[in-house]
Amino acid sequence: MHFEKVAIVGVGLIGGSFSLALKEKKLCGRVVGTGRSAANMKAALARGAIDAIEADAVAAVRDADLVLIAAPVAQFEKIFLAIGPHLGTECLVMDAGSTKRDVVSAAKKGLGGKISQFVPAHPIAGAEKSGAAAASADLFRGRRLVLTPLKENREKDVKTIADLWTAIGARVSRMTPEEHDGVFAAVSHLPHLLAYALVDDISARPDAPRLFCYAAGGFRDFTRIASSHPEMWRDICMANSDRLLAELRLFEKKLKTIGAMLEKGDAAALEKLFGDARLARERWLKGEYE
Repeated sequence: MHFEKVAIVGVGLIGGSFSLALKEKKLCGRVVGTGRSAANMKAALARGAIDAIEADAVAAVRDADLVLIAAPVAQFEKIFLAIGPHLGTECLVMDAGSTKRDVVSAAKKGLGGKISQFVPAHPIAGAEKSGAAAASADLFRGRRLVLTPLKENREKDVKTIADLWTAIGARVSRMTPEEHDGVFAAVSHLPHLLAYALVDDISARPDAPRLFCYAAGGFRDFTRIASSHPEMWRDICMANSDRLLAELRLFEKKLKTIGAMLEKGDAAALEKLFGDARLARERWLKGEYE
């Protein structure tokens, strides 16, 4: 398995790490990249994540064997519309978006008859830092990669993409786009929303400096993901707003239940909730839910 020319649209943490991993495993020849930030693109070039900078996505995908779109999801439709006419008939396209229903819709609009060449993907390997400077060839090692294949895809193309991610260390699984957006609304999008909300709430209080002064490990650990890229997470939350709202309403019910325990002074119920949560987390950390 070898791709002579790989094009990456959006050479940030994910795009840059993907390129570095391909190069480390000698799975590609030349990698070209494009992105909105000149400084970030220069950093990607300096790090060796890409071999050349292209002016735009159209220039990047010409003669490419493989294209990865790793831009914020709100940009996808524009990107698909631009690159569609310039994709070779054997070129495979995949994305790294954290939502899938909107991405698939954008691809169908933008790629038209070439939709069969697009295999939707989501590497579950983000971090709170963004940009090419944060990229690492090891980012995907041992991490999950979710494919949401389309009925238009050829199975051999899906297998090629799956084998590629496996080769750079990812653990590949499959879902439908609908299943994907429901799952990640609960375990990814909601936690980010809560982390951002807590930090914003504390920072808006009159005594914010004093509160932050005494915040320690618990606050740091809980809010770590509030350092993530705001534009990216704005787009994710808006794209998956229906599923995220459903999860938020469920969580509001849980908070009301906990509030009632506190009001009643029901220490036993509160301790049971804490104990159950602790046990569930420990089981997850041990890999019992794999």
